[in-house]
Amino acid sequence: MPSAAQKNTPSQPAFSRAVLNWYDQNGRKHLPWQQDITPYKVWISEVMLQQTQVATVIPYFERFMTEFPTVHDLANAEQDKVLHLWTGLGYYARARNLHACAKKVSTDFDGVFPRSVEGLIELSGIGRSTAGAIASISMGINAAILDGNVKRVLCRYYAVEGWPGTTAVQKELWEIAERLTPNERCNHYTQAMMDMGATLCTRSKPQCGICPLAPDCKAHNQGNPKDYPNSKPKKDKPEKHIQLIMLQDPAGNILLEQRPQQGIWGGLWSFPELALEENALQRTQALFGDLATKQEDWPSFRHTFSHYHLHINPVLIQLSKRPDAIGESSQHWYNPNQPSELGLAAPVKTLLNTIRTAQTN
Repeated sequence: MPSAAQKNTPSQPAFSRAVLNWYDQNGRKHLPWQQDITPYKVWISEVMLQQTQVATVIPYFERFMTEFPTVHDLANAEQDKVLHLWTGLGYYARARNLHACAKKVSTDFDGVFPRSVEGLIELSGIGRSTAGAIASISMGINAAILDGNVKRVLCRYYAVEGWPGTTAVQKELWEIAERLTPNERCNHYTQAMMDMGATLCTRSKPQCGICPLAPDCKAHNQGNPKDYPNSKPKKDKPEKHIQLIMLQDPAGNILLEQRPQQGIWGGLWSFPELALEENALQRTQALFGDLATKQEDWPSFRHTFSHYHLHINPVLIQLSKRPDAIGESSQHWYNPNQPSELGLAAPVKTLLNTIRTAQTN
């Protein structure tokens, strides 16, 4: 029995034909990863584009291609270099998985990506939709995708009820996406669906008046396209409070520590962290004695993660001299005026820039 999404809608050929006709006239064909297409370029761009706008990704992608023109170059790079070039894109697990995946492809597959969705999914950080994009765009394989843009187009076209993050709605959308993906020109169709979601079927201002799918789009015909996809049920995010301790030596260098590979800001460099109730100066003096001479409390600010709000209280502590030995390989004295190529969490980068500005004024 056909599902609700299959009833009273045009055939697969009619849908894909409308999408491809639109793509031929209006699709984006000049993005940097669309030139001399390879699985490597498509993979890098797709990972960067997760949760990130095209305009933001372009300069990151271009720097990556300059530094790591092949998967072997990326595999052989130091993690700090990879994270440094990723700084500002957020969701840093993507960069760590990217690096691990490159090593796997370089070592186990001699730099050649598996030529199937199933094989691609076995690699670190490549999910079903990313695998579909790599397979269809760079290999011409008939494979569906379901990124945020495509979900929005399909949810509106079929008036799919429910939040797409649920298993049931995901299943329905994958069935639709696979049914609609054509055998011919699947690479262009995949790009077209992403482009339509990004440029026409946008979240807050859908341009239904010029959309080729509008005549049969259920949400458009109901007059409520912005109601789809249905929103995630609201849930208050927990609040967490910490202190970030900026230890500064007389030359203006700042002590950074590398965070564990797993967890928030995994593998990135940050300041030592203390609980809000701890006395920063006393704690520092317990470690470095009378080298810690002065404490300066900076205004607190909030940094939001996907699952909680982090309230950060920055504290600058002056040291009369740099300690003779740190004793930890995961620590580094950072010169804000001659920045090292390290992966930095966004709030840490902001605070270091503030310190640099203060030193130059």
